[in-house]
Amino acid sequence: MEEINGIVIKSQSGFFKVDTDEGQYTARLRGRFKKGRKLGDIIAVGDKVKISIQEDGTAMIEEIAERESKFSRMAPTARGVYEQIIIANPDQVILTFACTDPEPNMRMLDRFLIIVEEQDIPSVIVVNKIDLLGISKARKLFDHYPKLGYRVIYTSASKKRGVHKLRKLLSGKVSVLVGPSGVGKSSLLNAVQDDLGIIVKEISKANRKGRHTTVVREMYPLDGGGYVADTPGLKALALWDIEPEELDAYFPELRDLVPLCRFSSCTHLQEPGCAVIAAVERGEVNFERYESYVRLRLGDD
Repeated sequence: MEEINGIVIKSQSGFFKVDTDEGQYTARLRGRFKKGRKLGDIIAVGDKVKISIQEDGTAMIEEIAERESKFSRMAPTARGVYEQIIIANPDQVILTFACTDPEPNMRMLDRFLIIVEEQDIPSVIVVNKIDLLGISKARKLFDHYPKLGYRVIYTSASKKRGVHKLRKLLSGKVSVLVGPSGVGKSSLLNAVQDDLGIIVKEISKANRKGRHTTVVREMYPLDGGGYVADTPGLKALALWDIEPEELDAYFPELRDLVPLCRFSSCTHLQEPGCAVIAAVERGEVNFERYESYVRLRLGDD
């Protein structure tokens, strides 16, 4: 039976839309993949697969290629420890936050950055809704991230500001937009390409929090080549397979200081001779970023 190479572009209720050179197919997963207890998603959007076409025209997933990279989190589930794959094999992750409405959750942004650092996935921070706050105030909120080597793009989906930069950034690559609900991920994608037609909802007036607009993970082919995925807004982001003692390696401003600490086992919380604490006191390390590190190290966040 002929097998066709493709990429999973949508996952919903046990059915997977697969994009191939011969068109798009809705496929199911062979039963052998489901046997045994699983600690993570068997298949996810972005996975490269081989499918077979049955006599009745339906498709079956016969093979799932080994993932080159993944963007994942520890899933909030009653099944216990479980790795939820937000997207497989991304070329880059676009960390999308609003500068206001809703207010930016910097601690969540720091968690996102830990994941991309650990997975060694290129990332870009997109700050949306600058028309509501003004570019100067928006830059003031996020100005310490470029100093750490992270690229930041400022956008307004409603005013089409910065959209051309985002479109150029996405062209020819497999990208995923992730961030909290209500920050404008879907609106930005609609501005990037008119025919995407992703549904958009307004911010809740009662609590000024974002509502979930995207309810399934789906990747869209782009006119300039490549794919971009819109994902459901995340309210929680528990780190997967990252131990507390590893955290300092994923903060660029801390890792070069670690060898300078007096003790090799320094937690950078209260030890004497800690180079990290000294740098924070001198103002060389952003205090809010250090606070993110501390809360994660203590398991308080």
